[in-house]
Order: sequence, then C-alpha cells, then structure tokens
Amino acid sequence: MLFRFISRKLRYFSRTLRYKKDDTSDCLEKDEMTYSSTEDTSNEKKEEKLVKNLEDNVKKMQAALAESNDTKVRYFRYGQKKTLKGALIYIDGMVNTTIVYDAILGSLKDCKISEEELKKENLMDIIDKEVLCAIEVKHENTVNKLIEGCLNGDTVLLTEGCACGLVLDSKGYDKRGVFEPKSETVVRGPREGYTEDLRTNTTLIRRKIRNGNLKIEHTIIGRKTRTNVSIIYLEGVANPKVVNTVRQRIDKLDVESILETGYIEEYIEDAPFSPFATISYSEKPDVTAAKILEGRVAIVVDGTPFVLTVPMLLIESFQTAEDYYVRPLYASLVRILRYIAYAITVFAPAIFVALTSFHSELIPTTLLFSIAQSREGTPFPLFLEALLLVFAFELLREAGVRLPKPVGQAISIVGAIIMGEAAVSAGIVGAPMVIVIAVTAVAGFIVPNQNDSLSIIRLVALMLAAIIGLYGILLCFLGLLIHLASLTSFGQPYFDSFGYAQDAQDTVVRMPLWTMEKRPDGIAVGDTTRIKKFVPPLETDMANKDGGDN
Repeated sequence: MLFRFISRKLRYFSRTLRYKKDDTSDCLEKDEMTYSSTEDTSNEKKEEKLVKNLEDNVKKMQAALAESNDTKVRYFRYGQKKTLKGALIYIDGMVNTTIVYDAILGSLKDCKISEEELKKENLMDIIDKEVLCAIEVKHENTVNKLIEGCLNGDTVLLTEGCACGLVLDSKGYDKRGVFEPKSETVVRGPREGYTEDLRTNTTLIRRKIRNGNLKIEHTIIGRKTRTNVSIIYLEGVANPKVVNTVRQRIDKLDVESILETGYIEEYIEDAPFSPFATISYSEKPDVTAAKILEGRVAIVVDGTPFVLTVPMLLIESFQTAEDYYVRPLYASLVRILRYIAYAITVFAPAIFVALTSFHSELIPTTLLFSIAQSREGTPFPLFLEALLLVFAFELLREAGVRLPKPVGQAISIVGAIIMGEAAVSAGIVGAPMVIVIAVTAVAGFIVPNQNDSLSIIRLVALMLAAIIGLYGILLCFLGLLIHLASLTSFGQPYFDSFGYAQDAQDTVVRMPLWTMEKRPDGIAVGDTTRIKKFVPPLETDMANKDGGDN
C-alpha cells in the first residue's frame, strides 16, 4: 500500500506540474508578444501580407530569412514579349537545382503568356495550370507561409503585379540512405532501417502496410525548429481514444525546439518519474508496422531514425522482430532466456551480497570456504565491492559507447579484463564478486530496451540487500510489482497481457502464428480479427493424399 500511495502521489505531481507548465507557457507567450517584437509568435500574429510590388516582396522575404548568405534570389523575365518580371527564392543546399533551373525556370522562360490572357484570368492561376503542370504548387499570400516553404526545401515564385506567391516543391537536400540499423540487428528478417528523413520513413511504413485505412496525420511542433511530425495509425483497428489522446498531447506542445523523438517522449509520457519507459521506440519499419497492425499509434519525427509507438506494454521489452521469423519453439526458448537474464542482471549482485553477509547457511560449505578464502585481505565490505565493480562497469560501458567504434571495443573488452584481473591481484575485490558482476553485465545486454531501469533497480536492490538481506530483495521485488501494476501507457495497463489466456500466446512463450487469431485485447478495437480459422496440414493428411493418388 505504501508503494502504491507513493506512485500515485508521483503521478499526481507530474500531471499537476505538466498542467502548470501549460498555463505558465501561455502567460509567457503573452509577455513575449508584448515586450519583444522579434519573437516568432508575434510574427505569426501579424501575418504580414504580400503586396503587388516585386521588390518589396523580395525584401520582406530576405528580411524574414535574416538576409542569410545561403538565401538565393534569381530574377528573370518571361512571357510572350519578355515583359513580365519574376523572382525565384530558395535556400542553397535545401533544393534540387535540376528541378529549379530545368523544370521551373526553364518552363517559365519558354511560356508565351500574352496580355489578353492576363485580362481573363489571374497570372498565378495561369502559371499553375498551364506552365508548371508537373510540379506540386501551393498558393500563399503571407510571408510566413512562404518562409515556411523555403525552410522545408521548396522554391518560392514571386512575380510583378501579384500579391500572391507560389510554393513549388523542389526538395533535394542530402540525406542518409536506407541501411541496416545497428541497434536492432537480426540474423533473419528485413535489413532496412529508418533514416533522418520524414517522408522516407513514412514511405517505408506505407510499403509494409499497403492499406487505404492507414492514416498519416501531419503537424509542426517547435517555435524555432518547426519540426515536422507525423501520427500514423490504422483506422478501424487503433483505439480512437488513444489516437485522440496522442493528438491532443502533441497539439498542446508549445516548446521552442524538437530535435529528436526523446523530446516528444518526455512531454507526452504518462509516468515521467518512473524508471520504466511507457513509450516504445524502434529503428526498423517491420517492427513499427507489426505494432500498427496490432492497433498501436506511431509517431514519426523528422530528423531522427527512431519512431515512437504507443501504448507500450512491459512484454514489448522482451520481444524482438526475429521472434516471429524463426520457429516458435526456439523463439519461446530465447524469450524465456530473456526473462531469466533480466532477473539475473537485476538481482544477482544483491542476492550474492545477501547470502554472503546475512544467510551464509544457505551456501554450500565448500563454496562458502572458497568465498571466504578469496576475500581474505580485502579492505572493503561486500556492498562496497559490488558498488565499486558496478560503477566501473558503467564507466566502461559508457566509454565503449561514446568513443569511436574500434577504440570503444578495445576499451570495453580489454579494459574490463585488465581492470578485473588487477583488482583481484591487488586484493581490492574478491574473485567471486568479479564473476557475479561479469555475469550481471552480460545478462544486461540481452534486454537492451530496459537498460535505463536495470541500472536503477539494481542499485536499489543492492542497497536493500546490504541492509536487511533477502528480506530487502523480497521488499524490492514486491515494490517493483506494485509499481508496474500501477503504471499505464495512454490508458492501457502496463502489466497487461499477463492475465489473459488469449494474450498469453505471445508473452512468456511465442505460440505459432496460426493460433493468434485475435489482436491484443484492449489495444485493438473494431476489427480485432487477425487471421481466419486456420487448420495446419498434418503428416497423416499428406500420406492419405499420396495413397489416394496411387
């Protein structure tokens, strides 16, 4: 009850703090609009309109872009008698120059627009319908909309005598290709991974789910960064309440910048003070597509190769894409191994400290003598030894991640061996403790999605074990269960799928795919049927068929 009360108070405090942030952000925005004339919010309120003078419009565009050196303005003349004057504005490096000069500028210079045609119809409509037919065109009459198009890699067309501009699709900035993701390697399965380009990522998902009910909603977040964000879900399968919750939480964001999905994750998650993540992420399109087909909602952010999916359940941390590409018996064995590895990496140091310090009668006599002999001359108690080795392991792991790959591998492998051997030889720690921490470290790599929670819970269990022994570990385990039972992810219980027979087919073990006739209960609504009734062919049926043919 105590842990449930504390978890509820933390959740209430986090939600109250979030609402206060929303209120204070509105007040701050009003103050900024009053006292600062250079903020983006004030510019949006003004909505500066275009005029019919070309030079004035170009100057407004250059001023809005801070007269940056990469802003290019290309003047030209066109029409039947070359009397019409226009200008193309774009940002160098963001556009495809072939499209700008061949498709856009070339088409405009070759067009023959007469004065009689100008009297019948607006000039911009003529250019849109008759000159630039093969290019996506948007009509805008405000400076802000034109600037937004330039910053997205489009080209702006302005002409003399028109208080309107055209935003022409000409994106052509450099981007990384589709390669195998390093964070989710598989032996069998697709090798393609997300890139930093939003449209490429949504296309990869669309290629996996070729269904008209796949909905992609677009929005822009960040007053300074103006980051493109897409919400993807399967209409008729995803829960409308979850979709509305995701949409509302994202629309309420009034922040300065969004540079990665981690920004959005912290703003919209249910339990910000919990060590467990309530929003899942992946770098593989097939993983995201499988979760969308189960009824989840995906959040794609421009500029990052990681895609978020909600709601998230605890069992997702122990599942991989390869589980569904291999035989079910082997996949079930590996999945059980992950659960065991999670228990080892969390409680192994704590159990060793508790047994050696408080419950030595539970250790076999020969092993107890060996442990006692190895600890002769060590200056620190077991708790400090474990804490020292865990801290050293975290240092080596962080160094291996941050340093260049060849150097990082050498430090993480050779450094661990040398440091462990030197510590034992110097009598600082005992050899059994080094073995326990090494097994703990290796087991932690099997469940990489829970690295954040593993480090915290391991320290808590270790401290409780050093104080009251196995009773402390039991207390930590019960508190962990209570906390997990109280967590939710967008209205879905975090501990779900462990208490239902139907969903248990894909939890601790992985049953054959033809037995999973329904989508996960509680996540999918509406069309919950995943597969029609399927009876696999048996060997006796094949034998009877062969006999009948003979």
